[in-house]
Amino acid sequence: MKYALATLMLLSAGIIPAMAQQKSGTGTASYYAQKFHGRKTASGEIFDNNGMTAAHNTLPLGTLIKVTNLRNNRWVVVRVTDRLHAANRRIVDLTQAAAKKLGFIHWGLTKVKVEVVTKEFVNSLPILEMAMNP
Repeated sequence: MKYALATLMLLSAGIIPAMAQQKSGTGTASYYAQKFHGRKTASGEIFDNNGMTAAHNTLPLGTLIKVTNLRNNRWVVVRVTDRLHAANRRIVDLTQAAAKKLGFIHWGLTKVKVEVVTKEFVNSLPILEMAMNP
């Protein structure tokens, strides 16, 4: 209890930055089960497992993030449209389409780096780079 209170005080004082204030982080990624396809997300959008979206607990909805699979260096850019379950210890939950592009669809989980990117970054990417990312 004392540790939680001290951490909360440090966070509110700005001494320990929250993920929402950071530009990147690493952790475990997973992907949505098919049963969520067609359900409403936290942003109010209808979830599409074929799209390029993600769930993240601290980044603002609508944030564009670059997710890099640290096992093979493949990366995708997705938009945060949903939240993870509060008990979930993963950093991000991706669509099945994003998991396929990152090459971990058969494993279910992988270690990733998450970086906040701008619309300008996404617009600067050649179409082929987005489609043929290694």
